[in-house]
Amino acid sequence: MAVSGKRKLGAATSDSGAGWSKRGSGAAGPEGSGRGQPQSRFVEGSIVKVTMENFLTYDNCEVCPGPHLNMIVGANGTGKSSIVCAICLGLAGKPSFIGRADKVGLYVKRGCSKGLVEIELFKTPKNLIITREIHVANNASVWFVNRKPSTLKIVEEQIAALNIQVGNLCQFLPQDKVGEFAKLSKTELLEATEKSVGPPEMYQFHCELKNFRERERELENSLQEKTNFLEKMKQRNERYKQDVERYYERKRHLDLIEMLERKRPWVEYENVRQEHEEVKQNRDHAKEELKKLQQTQSPMTQQIQEVEKQWRNLDIKIKEKTAEIKDTSQRCKQKQDAMEKKDKQIEEIQQALRIKNDEEMDRQKRIHNARKMIEDWQNELNSPGNSENLQPQIDSINSELRQLQEEKANIDGEMSDLRRERENLEREKKRVTDRIVQFNNMMNLKEDKLRGRYRDTHNALLWLRENKDRFKRSVCEPMMLAVRDHQKLKVNAVCAPTVSCAENRPSRSVEELHQYGFFSYLRELFDAPHPVMSYLCSQYRVHDVPVGTEKTRSMIERVIQETKFKQIYTAEERYSVRVSAYTNQTISSNTSLRPAQFLTVTVDADERRQLENQLKDINRLFQLRDSQLHTLYERQKGLERKDNELRQQKKERLERKNKRKQLESKISMKHDSLKQMEQDAINLEEESQQTNARIKEINVQKAKLVTELMQLIKNCIRLNILKVDLVLQSTTVNSKKNRLESDYKAATVQLRALEQQVSDLGGKKRVLLEKCKGLMRKARHACNLSPDQEIPKDFQTAFQDLPSTLDEIDALLNEEKSRASCFTGLNASVVEEYNRRAQEIQQVTEELEEKKNELESYRQNISQVKERWLTPLKQLVEQINEKFSNFFSSMQCAGEVDLHTENEEEYDKYGIRIRVKFRSNTQLHELTPHHQSGGERSVSTMLYLMALQELNRCPFRVVDEINQGMDPVNERRVFEMVVKTACKESTSQYFFITPKLLQNLTYAEKMTVLFVYNGPFMLEPTKWNLKAFRRRRRQVEQMDQ
Repeated sequence: MAVSGKRKLGAATSDSGAGWSKRGSGAAGPEGSGRGQPQSRFVEGSIVKVTMENFLTYDNCEVCPGPHLNMIVGANGTGKSSIVCAICLGLAGKPSFIGRADKVGLYVKRGCSKGLVEIELFKTPKNLIITREIHVANNASVWFVNRKPSTLKIVEEQIAALNIQVGNLCQFLPQDKVGEFAKLSKTELLEATEKSVGPPEMYQFHCELKNFRERERELENSLQEKTNFLEKMKQRNERYKQDVERYYERKRHLDLIEMLERKRPWVEYENVRQEHEEVKQNRDHAKEELKKLQQTQSPMTQQIQEVEKQWRNLDIKIKEKTAEIKDTSQRCKQKQDAMEKKDKQIEEIQQALRIKNDEEMDRQKRIHNARKMIEDWQNELNSPGNSENLQPQIDSINSELRQLQEEKANIDGEMSDLRRERENLEREKKRVTDRIVQFNNMMNLKEDKLRGRYRDTHNALLWLRENKDRFKRSVCEPMMLAVRDHQKLKVNAVCAPTVSCAENRPSRSVEELHQYGFFSYLRELFDAPHPVMSYLCSQYRVHDVPVGTEKTRSMIERVIQETKFKQIYTAEERYSVRVSAYTNQTISSNTSLRPAQFLTVTVDADERRQLENQLKDINRLFQLRDSQLHTLYERQKGLERKDNELRQQKKERLERKNKRKQLESKISMKHDSLKQMEQDAINLEEESQQTNARIKEINVQKAKLVTELMQLIKNCIRLNILKVDLVLQSTTVNSKKNRLESDYKAATVQLRALEQQVSDLGGKKRVLLEKCKGLMRKARHACNLSPDQEIPKDFQTAFQDLPSTLDEIDALLNEEKSRASCFTGLNASVVEEYNRRAQEIQQVTEELEEKKNELESYRQNISQVKERWLTPLKQLVEQINEKFSNFFSSMQCAGEVDLHTENEEEYDKYGIRIRVKFRSNTQLHELTPHHQSGGERSVSTMLYLMALQELNRCPFRVVDEINQGMDPVNERRVFEMVVKTACKESTSQYFFITPKLLQNLTYAEKMTVLFVYNGPFMLEPTKWNLKAFRRRRRQVEQMDQ
């Protein structure tokens, strides 16, 4: 890409349909700024000339379009859309509408402080020139009208007067907004169409209708609110009317309540006074009964004391008899315990005799067994096997065992030597293995890096190691992985050159380069397998890439010019040098060297091979020592078996020799035991006589104890009989005492109850007397009477008509209070409120009538404006639909446009609906951003704009690269329609921007084609002369002929 400022762009037109553009500081049309076209053919407001200075890609450029169809053609990036941006911004358009940048300062060419766009519009009697200066510093614009300073507001008014709408997608469709046309809602499309092709008053009528409808809704809501308010006021006042009647009803109840409350204290006083007289009589009667009961209670107390003394004497005698009985019972128990003790002594004596009998029987049995064992051992001792002399055999076996031990000691020594040699080999093997593992860890580290960065290459490396036998020649790791098996791994594979390049000589010796700071060539700084080095020398010429120092870097320009190397390395940078194919100039670029990634770990291959050979020798020696150890081990096992056999034979001889001695010892010991058992004999008859004598003596003592026990039992029975007689007497006396005490207690309770009754009645009499006095004061206070004043006649008369009991008064009082409580919230102001609201109702009724008249007037206005708006709109939509349908029919497709609304009275919901069908087997579908494809949306958009073309009120239309999504068939059809429609005499100016055109298209005489070119070899603006170009072309053609 060239540096900014070296590329220029301009444009020129010709009425013959061909035009050119170039990068430069200006442009020339056939007759200058648009004067090559007859001015009368332009529609009022059409663009005559566009001038740009320092705008986007342009330094200085003029574009002179024709009055009809203007086809702006050029490759992508040449500046076609920059012309569209200039038209939009030059006619007071917003940067956001274009969609490129949101600030106008960003449209100024990079490196410039300000830019300029000037638009010349056709207008009678004199063209209108609008100039916009764009300043980058403050992102501001300065406006000029006819080259005189102006304001944005004046410019917008001038543009609106010519019906130019750069914000309307139906008139101005920039490249970045093509897709948004299909996203327009039906309402937005209707408004854009009204502004674009409708009469000036159509959109105004539409806005008025929406405002009228809004005001109508407000009036309807206000009318409804007033109606509801009036109805509520009437209902409330009706309730007030009832409240007035209820107010007087409540007053009658309150008067009756007041009279009842005055009588109630007098009735309450009379009731308490009567109760006081009754309590006084009851107290006097209770005093007389209390006096009689106190006189009858005195003899009963003396009788109770005599009975209680008699009961105490009997209780003492019962306790004495109980003590005697307890002592006699204790003596009886002692005698019983003594008899049980004698029975236990007899049982012990008999048990001792049984034990001695058992011991004697056991002794006889042991003597018999001992004699039998002695006999058996004697027979075994006299057998022939035990009489043989075994000592010579044992001595022979011991001699053989000593010889075996000597052989085993020799073998153990040889095995110990072999084991020491094996341990030394193991230590050496571990040392070599650890060193190889270190090398492998380095390779694994490199493989891990390779796997993390290039997984497919790592997988190919693993596959290669497993399948090396499938290759005819060796494959180096990891540079030459020519593997593409069924795994389908993405791996770059290269082949080493057939002729080795590893020994190629550099173009110059390194000694010659020392003056430039070079110390070596790149090939000399690393090692690699011969095929890899050959490939690197062939492909990257590492044998001819010098490596320099900081000195090289400081004089790099001289080095590049004098050495002519294509690549140069220093410690931190790489320099690439090439010669331009156009200017033959030397161009260099430098790149900072990245930190090493895969070559940071190095491995000494020779040392590794030596270690692997050494490991093989060690393994061979391991096998030899293991074989020798195995042979010695087998010999050792044979000696062990023979040793075990001899020891077993020796053991058997010794056991046989020791067995005879053991038998002789056992027989001797058993004879001694037999003698001892014969001496321990027991005399059972003598023991039986002694036992019977002792039992007889104990039975005599036991008979004496039984006689004494019988005497004690008789005494105990006698004492119990006496005790029972005393208990019966005590029970009789105690019963009599309890009866007397019960009678006394009952008389005492009755006496105390009478005393309490007399006290209570006295207290109640005093309370009632005080209550009577209080009620009298309360009753006089209720009637507002003094202590000496009599009850007035009118009160007495009113009291006679009221109930005479408290219950009846309270019942009537509660009833009247309940009735009065039903009339809550009523006071004397209810009547005043009722009259005031009646006046308000009259006033609201009059206001409601005025609102109804105003609403009716609005509805009449809406009806008139609706007729003036809707009828032309339907006709306009019908015309658009007719042309739109014809365009689609000519493409063997179907399409229609209709006026769509869900409610005729909702004018802000009206919209234009576009429905299209591109295939015969489908239905018409509404044009949306999602249902149709991009090409179908582009075709529909283009045909809709074409349908507006002949109806259009706007002076020009701009469509930028709308044909990009179309297939060639539709693009050709659409192009023909555009040419046919936009080149009619009655149509306005049309700008069609496209980066390409199909071949063999149909063109018209009235269309203008503007080609936009760019490049470093474009002519300067002062040398741009179309007539000279044509003349030179004719001369070349004549020379060819």
